[in-house]
Formats: sequence, C-alpha cells, structure tokens
Amino acid sequence: MKTLVEYLVKALVDKPEEVEVREIEGEKTTVYELRMAKEDLGKIIGREGRTIKAIRTLLTAAAAKENKKVILELLE
Repeated sequence: MKTLVEYLVKALVDKPEEVEVREIEGEKTTVYELRMAKEDLGKIIGREGRTIKAIRTLLTAAAAKENKKVILELLE
C-alpha cells in the first residue's frame, strides 16, 4: 500500500522527487506519514480537503481487504 500512496501523490505534485512515504506498522493499524515539498501541500489537500479525503478513501478500501486500519498523516 505504500507504493499506492507514492504513486497517487507523485502523480499530483510538481516535485515528485521530494515525496517521501514512511510506513509504521502495528498489529491492526498501519500509519503512513507523507512528506512533500511545501509548495505541493495545497495540491494534495485540495479544495476543502477533497483530494486528501479521496486518497484516504482509496487506502481504507485497500486496507479493508486485509482486515487492517490505515491512517494517512500529512507532515511538513
């Protein structure tokens, strides 16, 4: 799923080389920390948070197949 997050985010930003995804795995929950260039943060959040909400929905659906919970955090 880490590759899914990287793929989606890199397709949306202007500086894909600065995208960094860190995976912290627990028993039932996996946390993904997403870092990117400061200028691209607005593109990932989207208008009223629609873009990040859509990415989180995709991750939740993919995680449901594995009976896991996924949290996506945006870091500066």
